[in-house]
Amino acid sequence: MSRLEAKKSPLFISDPLTEDAFCQSLSLLSKILKSCYGPTGRLKQLHNGVGGYVCTTSQSSAVLSRLSVSHPVLSVLTASVQNHVSRFSDCGLFTAILCCSLLENLKSLNIAACTVIKINKSLLSLCIDYLKSEACGCRVPVDFSSVETLLCLVRSILTSKPACMLNKTEIDHLSVLILKAFMFTVPCHVETKAVLGKCIIVPMKGRRVTDSKVLPGLLIETSEIRQIEPLAVKRTLSNLIKVALFCVSMSGDCFNHEEGTVTVHHGISLEKLELNQLLNLGKQLINDEVGLVVCQKVIHPSLKQYLRENQVVAVDRAGLSVMEPLSRMTGSKPIATTQLSASCYGSLKDVCIESFASKRFVHLIPSDTVVCSLVLCNRSETAWDELKRATETAEHVLQLTIREPLALLGGGCTETHLASYIRHKTCSLSTSSFEAIGCSRTQYQLVADAFCRSLESVARSLNHDDGEILTDTVYGHCWFVPSASNWSDLVSKCGCGISSNAENLTWRLLQGQCASPVIEDCPKEPAVKAAELLTLDCFAAKCSGLQVALETANLILDLSYVIEDQN
Repeated sequence: MSRLEAKKSPLFISDPLTEDAFCQSLSLLSKILKSCYGPTGRLKQLHNGVGGYVCTTSQSSAVLSRLSVSHPVLSVLTASVQNHVSRFSDCGLFTAILCCSLLENLKSLNIAACTVIKINKSLLSLCIDYLKSEACGCRVPVDFSSVETLLCLVRSILTSKPACMLNKTEIDHLSVLILKAFMFTVPCHVETKAVLGKCIIVPMKGRRVTDSKVLPGLLIETSEIRQIEPLAVKRTLSNLIKVALFCVSMSGDCFNHEEGTVTVHHGISLEKLELNQLLNLGKQLINDEVGLVVCQKVIHPSLKQYLRENQVVAVDRAGLSVMEPLSRMTGSKPIATTQLSASCYGSLKDVCIESFASKRFVHLIPSDTVVCSLVLCNRSETAWDELKRATETAEHVLQLTIREPLALLGGGCTETHLASYIRHKTCSLSTSSFEAIGCSRTQYQLVADAFCRSLESVARSLNHDDGEILTDTVYGHCWFVPSASNWSDLVSKCGCGISSNAENLTWRLLQGQCASPVIEDCPKEPAVKAAELLTLDCFAAKCSGLQVALETANLILDLSYVIEDQN
């Protein structure tokens, strides 16, 4: 088949970082991301331009997945950040803003890209080593014998999501529920390799946030059971409820029927034979003292009625999503055949009916809770969608914190503290350090200053209103104050809430393009910690975000050509 037009040669773009289109796109992306950042971040409405669902959000996972980025270099940046978010759920905006700022600050330096990349790797190593050391002044240990630090982590995540439309009372209520739900998923008896359970979010839109609640076990919505009084359920001699879990249809439409030709003799009803087969299955379940039958798909009405007459609760249309947690919670094995064995059954402590608004749920209560249900309420669908994303992020952050029980100070304080540390550290590096990298002291300090300004630009992005952003000269923390001549009268607490003005600290303005002065000593760790007031970030997510931002910036700085297919 002949071509309609001649094949075009690919487009070669040399030095893509100096191209006006890239600079403008990078600046625009940076502004969009910075405007989303923090508790007072501006919301974004994203849609596909031809109607349909409109997403109102400030979360990186939602923004980046719906934002159309046409420039190939920026596609590398957004893909890298999205990969980080898929692994850690948190610190997506931090990673993206830092990467954008690094590119803006580093590409203007008159230093070879290979030298900048080597220095960046050295700076990243300094940061990670410091963050993982006991001497780190922006790190907080997480004690699982107390809930205060864990509540701070959850509260900080919910507070940073303005599209959830939550007030302080609602944030406090949800923080406790999310932490409680997480605790339900932690096994009571730790084995050699402990596996966390699962929290199932049950949507309840159009309700007050304070109506949210967490229940041990699993909720399965049902429209058939209307009674609220206790169910008459058959129990075993040990007072447990035996459970059978079916992952195939029990509706009678060719139950367990293989593909091929079926020969039916005259006068024989295939439907009746299948129903008899189902009823025989029901008799076996009753003889085996099964008290609850859950089917992923549909149960034939006659079988359902027969089971209920024999005090067996039958729940159908459970759906695929509940099969794995239900199997784990009860110990039952999903059944895909009419041949039953004693090993396929599980057990439950109790079954009851729960009512929320106009919905009815069968509540399956296990003996040992590793699965729980979080009934999540919010006033509107948009706010609920955002709250669901925030809740899943908080749950993931708690899981990460169990593996590495540490947190970092939030509110911009880790960024400014780290910048102060790097400035102090680079002034004391020996000549041999620069020789090993293959750069001069001046080159190293220029790149280090650009790196520190990039960190500080992330902290500055938290301020979306008129005001000044300061950093103190003792701890290197971040402070937000209204515009005024006398800062000391207005400063109360730093961004993370750990330091106050009671210590008569001195401050300096966080500068933009100019280098900030170096403090005399390495920034210190505050002596007093009021844990219940802290704003905290996930340690694992932020360390990964720092690494991803720097490595992505290095990758982009190393690009010499962009080759685009024009066909």
